[in-house]
Amino acid sequence: MNVIKHLSREELDACLPHIQDSPQDRGLLEAIVIRPSTDERRQLLACELSPEGGVHGDRWAHESWMTLPDGRPHPDVQVSIMSARTIGLIANQEERWQLSGDNLFVDLDLSDSNVPSGQRLGVGTAVLEVSAVPHGPCGKFVERYGKAAAQFVNSRTGKQLHLRGVYAKIVKAGTIRVGDVVTKLA
Repeated sequence: MNVIKHLSREELDACLPHIQDSPQDRGLLEAIVIRPSTDERRQLLACELSPEGGVHGDRWAHESWMTLPDGRPHPDVQVSIMSARTIGLIANQEERWQLSGDNLFVDLDLSDSNVPSGQRLGVGTAVLEVSAVPHGPCGKFVERYGKAAAQFVNSRTGKQLHLRGVYAKIVKAGTIRVGDVVTKLA
C-alpha cells in the first residue's frame, strides 16, 4: 500500500516563494483533466473548449454545481484552473493532481493582483476569462490532500494568491494541448 505523506502547514508555507515566483504574463499548460462523472478523472494531452460545451468531455455541461435560473450550467464555472506549482506541492505526486477536480494546471501566477476577475487568458486557440466566482476547497479536497493543505489554500495569503485556483468561462472556442503557452491578454 502506497502511503501518501501530507505536508504540514509550516512546510507548505515555506514553499510560498516558489509559488510566488510563477511567470506573470506567459506561462505553460502542464496538464488537462476532465471529469466525465462524479469521482471519475481522465488526463488528456489535448482537448476542445467551447462556450456551449465547456471543456469537452467534462461533466460541467450536464452536471454543473452552479446553474443559471433556467437550470442551464453557469458559464462562470466552465473551467477550473489551478497553479501547477501549488498542486505539485500539495499532491506530492503528479498522478494525484487530478484528484483536485480541476481542469487545467498552469505554471502562471494566478494571484488576484495578476489575474483578477475579467482577465482574459489565451491558451492554444481558445480564450478564457477569469470569473469572480471564488474557488475554495471542499471536503474531498481535505480528504485527498489533508487539513493543512486546505488551511494553506484558504488562508488570507492563499486566497490572495488564488492557491486553490480560479474559475473561468470560455469566450472563444478552440483547441488546447499540454505544453501550450498560457498568455495574459490585454
